[in-house]
Amino acid sequence: METSVFSLRIDGELLERLRLHAAKRGMSVQDYVVRTLIRDDFDQRFQAAVEETEKFYGVN
Repeated sequence: METSVFSLRIDGELLERLRLHAAKRGMSVQDYVVRTLIRDDFDQRFQAAVEETEKFYGVN
């Protein structure tokens, strides 16, 4: 899998909240943010698949 660098500027308060969330899970901030993005992406793709299935079967 290819990787790239993504730089993000956030304020100190948000970074501290991310640190706390990540620490509760024993993760680095980077890992926590990446997993959150992956989960959100999966949720969006899953919802789109559900909607397409409902269209196909005519479910309202």
